[in-house]
Amino acid sequence: MPMQPSGYVDGTAREALPEESDWPSLIFTTPDVQYPDRLNAAVELLDRAVENGHGDRVAVYSEEKTLTYCELLAAANRMANALVDDLGLVPGNRVLLHGPNSADMVIAWYAILKAGGIVVATMPLLREAELTKVVTKGQIALCLCDARLAEPVHAVARSETPLTTVVEWGQGRKLDALCARKPDSFANCDTAADDIALIAFTSGTTGEPKACAHFHRSILAMADTFARHMLSPRPGDIYAGTPPFAFTFGLGAFVVFPARFGAAVALPSKPGFEALCETIERFRVTHTFTAPTGYRAMLGLKEKFNLTSLKGGVSAGEHLPAATWQSWKVATGISLIDGIGATEMIHIFISAAGSKIRPGATGKPVPGYEARVIGDDGEPVADGEIGRLAVRGPTGCLYLSDERQKSYVQNGWNITGDLYRRDEDGYFWYVARNDDLIVSSGYNIAGPEVEQALLMHDAVMECAVVGTPCDERGMVVTAHIVLKDGHTGNDSMTADLQAFVKRTIAPYKYPRRIVYTDTLPKTQTGKIQRFRLRETAR
Repeated sequence: MPMQPSGYVDGTAREALPEESDWPSLIFTTPDVQYPDRLNAAVELLDRAVENGHGDRVAVYSEEKTLTYCELLAAANRMANALVDDLGLVPGNRVLLHGPNSADMVIAWYAILKAGGIVVATMPLLREAELTKVVTKGQIALCLCDARLAEPVHAVARSETPLTTVVEWGQGRKLDALCARKPDSFANCDTAADDIALIAFTSGTTGEPKACAHFHRSILAMADTFARHMLSPRPGDIYAGTPPFAFTFGLGAFVVFPARFGAAVALPSKPGFEALCETIERFRVTHTFTAPTGYRAMLGLKEKFNLTSLKGGVSAGEHLPAATWQSWKVATGISLIDGIGATEMIHIFISAAGSKIRPGATGKPVPGYEARVIGDDGEPVADGEIGRLAVRGPTGCLYLSDERQKSYVQNGWNITGDLYRRDEDGYFWYVARNDDLIVSSGYNIAGPEVEQALLMHDAVMECAVVGTPCDERGMVVTAHIVLKDGHTGNDSMTADLQAFVKRTIAPYKYPRRIVYTDTLPKTQTGKIQRFRLRETAR
């Protein structure tokens, strides 16, 4: 569909969008994703929450402050006024948003969108070099920053980059002082539904990070597809978890979904799974959002904390092994919702909930999305065969000024880089990332399948399986394993684990090498960094 006239004065980001011939096919096949041509996502979420009678409900629980929806709206309006009146924001400007998950981050996110800015949220632990890449690619002049994490941002501003203004929030800081003088009403920017609302940067584990643009309507779409149909959200639900707002999995769970449905978010005061459990106990959280790593960690903490308020949970970031699903089900009675999403797609597009869950399977396309498994020729393969995952729906990959757009989007479909198979009932089963497939002595072996087998062993806490070079076999299956307390990584344990895998899956898939370690390398979102394990073996 043709793009609508923009509400932006600064057209830098829109001009960096791919040629429309390279766009994915954006489809709006369900009533839930039919949006008007003009809308502002912040208004549709926050202002509407108050208009719909949720004003006195708590929107944000946290150790530092608790806000109702009325209080959150007033705070966002004051900050939006400060952005326009004092900091010179004009619609279309990109704004770097840097800080840990907090009530102030929520306020700032809404304020930027209300004022017509484009949010560029960054992972809280990024350093100067990483932030410099973001600022340069996004052509960002203004940053709103948590005072506790300001040092690397100021370093970027002192160097030769587009960043010229850094305004900190926190007690006694400039942003707080500016907002305190402003009214709690604001004339919201008139944006088009397909004006860019946020730019989400991929983690950039190798090479240059990719800048993924998403529209105002795309923010609403992630709530009106996955959240509406998989979570069945209701006012009074309280969400908590570990992913940062810069990770769109966390943005949806903790900012967008609660406002869309009158729920609340409870924000841990620090990173880590003990802090998450403390938050669940303190605020009586009903739903959790984290990676499989998090659920395994919480299994070891459940005796220390009262987690009985939980009613549901979502796992994303990487494949949820059936063993982890079963262990959580036995311990809590909760059937975890698995899902695959992507920064490029903004949120989860394949999932299943309730009685439709098949442990080990990711699920079926979320209403509003279509998915298929394709071969090298781009055509669908037969059910049961392994191929590349292709998906399309109301959201899709739009890289800013990036030739990699042409490889991610092919014939209108988003090609995620995952290998899948679909069964005869239409369920999608994860096999591996493209680069996680191990070819050993002519056999194709999926690392995640070996991991799932190992995780069924009583001694294994965590594991990651990669291929390492071998003169005889080309590649050899290598398992990096964290053992549970009370178990020792020795020759006897290695033999036991290898025999266990041979009994569980095809014997040729067993790990010929096992490396015992105290920790596995992970991203800030809890995703295991298998590429680092492969690099150490070169």
